Amino acid sequence: MAFGIKKSFFGKLQEKIEDVIFMRPEIDEDMLDELEEVLITSDIGMDTTMKIIGRLREDIKKLNIRDPEGVKTQIKNIVRELIDKGEAHQLSSQVPMIILVIGVNGGGKTTSIAKIANKCRKEGKTVLLAAADTFRAAASEQLEVWGNRIGVNVIRHQEGADPSAVIYDAIQSAKAKKTDVLICDTAGRLQTKKNLMAELEKMNKVIEREYPEAYRETLLVLDAATGKNAVSQAKEFGEITDITGIVLTKLDGTAKGGIVITISDEFQMPVKFIGVGEGMDDLKEFDPAEFAEAIFE
Repeated sequence: MAFGIKKSFFGKLQEKIEDVIFMRPEIDEDMLDELEEVLITSDIGMDTTMKIIGRLREDIKKLNIRDPEGVKTQIKNIVRELIDKGEAHQLSSQVPMIILVIGVNGGGKTTSIAKIANKCRKEGKTVLLAAADTFRAAASEQLEVWGNRIGVNVIRHQEGADPSAVIYDAIQSAKAKKTDVLICDTAGRLQTKKNLMAELEKMNKVIEREYPEAYRETLLVLDAATGKNAVSQAKEFGEITDITGIVLTKLDGTAKGGIVITISDEFQMPVKFIGVGEGMDDLKEFDPAEFAEAIFE
């Protein structure tokens, strides 16, 4: 299975689509209506579903598709086009680079940071972590544990400290040691959206002032298993800050898969990594063509 994802991830979506296509005597509006329902119930948003079905309807006529296999192939082609954002799917190789990692608590943010740091180290880059989530109890300690496991230093302050001060100190350390990649954890949730926005704005100003030469990435970590809640988070965080990519965690059994298509299409956000397990190497670079192919494997 592509990406190392368990077959259950795509199984239900694949089976439902095939049931609709291959169990009908002809390609007609009833088939398209049933396909529409299958897509919507697979965490694919209404707007994206309508776009897929609209394109499929046009292609069936334009390409004179007459057999079920042709319909299946064309859905795959449409999905691939919707999720493919080209080179934006790849984490930049430029150094020095600073990665700001955002997302709600419980979505796999801290472990994703550790996995990205581990990946960068394996590529021969030097890495430093900044524990700027100072609001969640034991968040800094958790990140430090991960840092020790993978052999990466962590800059941290006491609980409740100013997150931007942590970022500032981490930048000074990264610059002094000529570190290739600085990865910054951030608070997953503050009292209000306004507070979260203000905190992120403050961090960004510190980065812009203290580290203008560094290449910037802002990655949003989303838990795929939460389905439409993850879509709402993408919308809310996208209104707060510029996001360069998505890290989609927990694609290892319970997620329906449609969230990838929705986020890629509705928010034009490239998925950079997908988490397919608990292991340190279970964070895979996202490949749109391989992902689309896997849905119909």
